[in-house]
Amino acid sequence: MTDAPLVAFRDVSKTYDGRTNVITGLNLDIASGEFLTLLGPSGSGKTTSLMMLAGFEVATGGEILISGEPVTKTPPHKRGIGMVFQNYALFPHMSVADNLAFPLKVRGLARPDIAAKVQRALKMVRLEGFGDRRPHALSGGQQQRVALARALVFEPKLVLMDEPLGALDKQLREQMQFEIRRLHNDLGLTVVYVTHDQGEALTMSDRIAVFNQGKIVQLDTPDGLYERPSSAFVAGFIGENNALPARVLERRGDFVKIEGPGGVHLSALAADCGGPGSSCILSVRPERVRLGDGPITATIREIYYLGDHLRLVTDLAPGIELIARDPQGGRGGWRAGETVKLGWSESDGRAFAPA
Repeated sequence: MTDAPLVAFRDVSKTYDGRTNVITGLNLDIASGEFLTLLGPSGSGKTTSLMMLAGFEVATGGEILISGEPVTKTPPHKRGIGMVFQNYALFPHMSVADNLAFPLKVRGLARPDIAAKVQRALKMVRLEGFGDRRPHALSGGQQQRVALARALVFEPKLVLMDEPLGALDKQLREQMQFEIRRLHNDLGLTVVYVTHDQGEALTMSDRIAVFNQGKIVQLDTPDGLYERPSSAFVAGFIGENNALPARVLERRGDFVKIEGPGGVHLSALAADCGGPGSSCILSVRPERVRLGDGPITATIREIYYLGDHLRLVTDLAPGIELIARDPQGGRGGWRAGETVKLGWSESDGRAFAPA
C-alpha cells in the first residue's frame, strides 16, 4: 500500500430534496490495495457513498478524488472502475465470453488482445471452458463469478461491489467470500464493498466503515470493531451483543463502577458513558459470559443447540434477558427453568451512553 490514498472523500454531502442530507461531512481515505467494507443498516448512506464514487450519483457538496484527481465531473465509464452488482447485470443474449469482451470492446482494444484478456479473466475465476455458454445455463454462483470476471477483465485500479453475494444461498455466499478475498490478494486489487451482513464484513475486510444516519460512526479493523466498539450502536450492530440497562456509580480510571439489573454492582470499561448518576448501557458479548460463576443470578429460559455451542437465553429481571454461549455444546447439562450464576471479566464489559 502507498502512503497517498487511492480514493479520498473530502467533506462529501448528498441530498435529494435540498433539505435533508443522506450523507453529511463524509471524510474517508482508501489506500491502494485495501479491502474496505461500507457496513450499515438500510438507509444509512453506504450504497449512496459507493454510487457517488462510481459516478452514478452526484455529490451535492465536497469532493471525491481518485489518485489525487477530482472526479466530480468525470463520467462513470472514464473513472477506470470495475463494478459488481447483486443482480449480476449480465447480458442474457450474449455468451459468457462476449459478456467479458464487452467492456474491452468499448475501450477499443484489438481483437487478439480481447481474446487473451477474456481467457485470463475466465481463468481468474476458475471458469475455463465456460466461454461459449449463456448466463441462463449457469448456476447463481457461476453467474456471479462471470460478473466478477467482467469487472476485472480490463484490469481496473479500483473495484466496487454492491451487495454482490446477496442473491446466493449461505453455502455459495461463503464460498464466494473466500473467492473474492483470494482475487483481492492475488491481484493486489483495491476493493470497496457494500454489505449489511456483519459476518461477511468481518470475514473479508482489511477495514470496515460503519455507517449510521449518513455518517461514519466508526472506522476500524474487523477485530477492532468487534473487540473495541466505540458506541452502543456499533456494539449492537457488529455481532451478537447483550445491552443491559445500568447506572454509573463512580469512575475508577479507565473503569466505572455501575449498578446493573437487580441492583448488582459491577465494574466495566468506561467506553463512552457519563459521570456518576447517569444512565448507561452495559455491553457484553455472549461468548464472554462465564456460566456457573459470578455475581449475577439468572433463570435459564431457553436453550438452543448449535453444534459447536449451546445458546442460552436467561432472564435477569422482568423484561431483561441476557444471552450466553456454552462451548461445551450438548455436554453442558443445563436445563430450562434452573437458576445459574453469571459473570465476566471487567474488561469484557463496556459502559456506553444510551444509544
